[in-house]
Amino acid sequence: MTQCSIEEKRAAVATQVRKAVASVEVYDIHTHLYDPAFGGLLLCGIDDLLVYHYLVAEGFRQFDMDYDTFWQMSKEEQANVIWNALFIEHSPISESCRGVLTTLNSLGLDVKKRDLPALRQWFSQWEKRKYTSHVMDLAKVGSICMTNSPFDPEERPVWDAGFERDPRFTAALRIDPLLLDWANSSVDLKKWGYDVTAELSEKTICGIRRFLSDWTKRLDAQYLMVSLPPTFGYPGSNECARIMETAVLPHCREHGLPFAMMPGVRRGVNPLLKMAGDGVAKSCLESFANLISAHSDNKFLITALSRENQYELCVMARKFRNLHIFGCWWFTNTPYLINELTSMRTELLGLSFTAQHSDARVLDQIIYKWAHSRQVIGGVLEEKFTDLVDTGWEPTEEEIKRDVGDLFGGAFRKFCS
Repeated sequence: MTQCSIEEKRAAVATQVRKAVASVEVYDIHTHLYDPAFGGLLLCGIDDLLVYHYLVAEGFRQFDMDYDTFWQMSKEEQANVIWNALFIEHSPISESCRGVLTTLNSLGLDVKKRDLPALRQWFSQWEKRKYTSHVMDLAKVGSICMTNSPFDPEERPVWDAGFERDPRFTAALRIDPLLLDWANSSVDLKKWGYDVTAELSEKTICGIRRFLSDWTKRLDAQYLMVSLPPTFGYPGSNECARIMETAVLPHCREHGLPFAMMPGVRRGVNPLLKMAGDGVAKSCLESFANLISAHSDNKFLITALSRENQYELCVMARKFRNLHIFGCWWFTNTPYLINELTSMRTELLGLSFTAQHSDARVLDQIIYKWAHSRQVIGGVLEEKFTDLVDTGWEPTEEEIKRDVGDLFGGAFRKFCS
């Protein structure tokens, strides 16, 4: 019997990698989706896909109308003008547009007919809970982590009223107002029965800790999180740094929870675009290194928005075992950058990171976001594993499945445990 050639071994490993990536069940560790029990807060369907803020921003590059005219339209009318501008009058080749088409095609719909009313009719037949299961099955997503804010006036009443949890949906406690707008959030906490004042006294810090504890238990939160502007600095004497150091991080240590930070967003670069008007800027990662170094007993999750921060963040993760990098966030969630970042991370960090999260705001988006990400990440992993064959190391099928599982949620679970 002749020995297998290197080319045959490489081909066999490549096949195993593609199969493992295509079949792995994902833990989507950061989304803006909701348990179906939240009703209308769980967005889904063709109109929500089309008025997603990515497409709104693209649409305004083609619209011949002012901002107020668009915002006064109904959701269906907004979807109509976006469909016409980005899909009918121009070929839909951007990642956001292609994503809509991948989603529709995966659902078995005929996109070449360009029939928006027929698409609406198809979506209208679904009951939301059944549709949620259908979409998660198509995307091969086993668990979805929500983003949950006690400060959200639409979301908070659902938690207050109570509901039967869907076990596929986990929660993350989002605390942006607490850290970035203490003047107003202190008023909210006081109104909700917590003994706090605008002054960050010891009594106020105790009140904040009690607030965090109550909501961590109510949500069964998997981690706490905040999106930070590029101006964030640490150490510092501002309210954000003080609340983080005296309340948030001690709370995370007490409850054994990671603290997720998402640096680099510039809010309201163009306020006329509303949610679509946020931008990006490079952050000072030295501040984050200072924070992580000063709190070695805490666990930190970071995904950065700016491409220019990615290399420094990777090197930082090599130095701090209590830091876990996750996903390609927002403007980096495009195939070109997913490929670049996954390659760099595997070369610097091996398998000790989470390759992707969907950041989906519309349920249906997990279909395309994971289909596109699997394709790109799978290509990177195919290259890395077949490179091993050239060294004489032959990864087994079980080893490949194990490692792929880590990159698609397993490493996150281990880090959090």
